[in-house]
Amino acid sequence: MTVNFAFKRIGSSPGLGIFFALAVLALLSGCRRADEAAAPEVRPVRVQQIATSAVDGMVMLTGTVQAQTEINQSFRIDGRLIERAVDVGDNVIPGQLIARLDPQNEESALLSARAQLAGANAQLVEARANYNRMAELVVEDAVSRAQFDQAKALLQSAEAQVLSVQGQVNLAQNRLSYTRLFADVAGVVTARGPEPGEVVSAGRMIVQVAQDGARDAVFDVPAQIKDAAPLDPKIAASLGRDGKPGDKADSSRDLSVALAMNPKVTAIGRVREVAPRADPVTGTFAVRVRLINPPAAMRLGSTVTGRMRLDAPPGIALPSAALMRADGKTAVWIVDPKAGTVSLRNIAVSAADATSVQVASGLSAGDVVVTAGVQALRPGQKVRMIEN
Repeated sequence: MTVNFAFKRIGSSPGLGIFFALAVLALLSGCRRADEAAAPEVRPVRVQQIATSAVDGMVMLTGTVQAQTEINQSFRIDGRLIERAVDVGDNVIPGQLIARLDPQNEESALLSARAQLAGANAQLVEARANYNRMAELVVEDAVSRAQFDQAKALLQSAEAQVLSVQGQVNLAQNRLSYTRLFADVAGVVTARGPEPGEVVSAGRMIVQVAQDGARDAVFDVPAQIKDAAPLDPKIAASLGRDGKPGDKADSSRDLSVALAMNPKVTAIGRVREVAPRADPVTGTFAVRVRLINPPAAMRLGSTVTGRMRLDAPPGIALPSAALMRADGKTAVWIVDPKAGTVSLRNIAVSAADATSVQVASGLSAGDVVVTAGVQALRPGQKVRMIEN
C-alpha cells in the first residue's frame, strides 16, 4: 500500500517522474561500468617459440689462480710454539727458518741420554779390560773356561748397551733438531696457523707454502659442466710433462683464461684435474686448469674468468629473464595460443651464464614461452603475445 502510494505521488508530479527516470539511468550506467571493470585483464607479454638447435657449448667460469702444489709446513713433535719467523706473503727458500718450539724438554732428554752413554762406555771399558785379562789367564790355565766365557758375555753385553744408548742419544738429538722448522721448498706463504705461545701437536699446519713453478686456475662448476669438461687421456698425458706449447694436445680443447680486473691479460689453459667428489657445502666440483706460460700479472689469488667449450648436445636456449621459482623448482610460463592464457611448467637447466640458460628437459619444439613480464602473471592469466 505504501509503495503504491509513493508511485502514485511520484507519478502525479511530472518533475519528480523525470528525476526518477534519470536516477534509474545513472544507476544502470554505473552497473555497466562496474561490469566492464571486472572484465579479465589482458597483459602484454614478450614470448619466444621454442625451436631445438645445437648450442655452441661455450660457458663462462669464474675462479682464482692457485699454486699447483701447496705444502703445509708442520713440526714432527708436540711442543709450545715460541717463534714464527715468516708471515703470509713472505717468500721462503729451502733451509730458511720458519718457526721454533720450546726446546727445554728435548735438551734435558739429550743431556740424560748422553749421561747414560757415558756410563755405558765406562762399563764397556771395564768389561773389555776384564776380558783381556781373562784371555791371558785362560791360556795359562790360571782361570777356568767358565770364567773366561762369563767375561766374554759381559763384554758383549756392554757393547750392546753402548749401541742402545747411542741410539737414544741420536733420537734425542733428532727431537731437539725437530724443535726448529725449516722450509724444504721455495715459494710464498699463503696461510698461517697457530700463534706463538700456543701448544701445537705434531703435524699441525704452521704455515702453508705455495711452491714456486706451475700455477692453476681453479673453477667451481656444477655437475653438468664437470661431466662435459674437455679432459681426455691425450690431454692428461701431455700435461704430465712440462705443459709447454709444444705439447701434443688438442688445441681446440684449450681454455682462454683472462684476468678479471684486466681482460686484456690472458693465458691459455688446459684442464689438468677434475675433482671426483662434490664440495659438501656448495655441491660444486673443482676443475683445475693448468696455465701455460701465465703472465706475471696473474698472481696467486687473482680472480680470473675462463671460457670453456663443452661437448654439448643439441639443446634449447632461453634468456635468463624467462625463469622463475615455483615451489622451490625452476619453471617458465607457457602460453596456450588458442586460449590466450598462461600456465607454469617446471624445467631442468643444464648450463647457464649471465644472460641465458640451456634447458635440459621440460620443453619441446613449438612451445611458446614468456620471456619478459613473468613476475606479473598468474595461472590462467589472459595475455597478449609480443614475439621477440
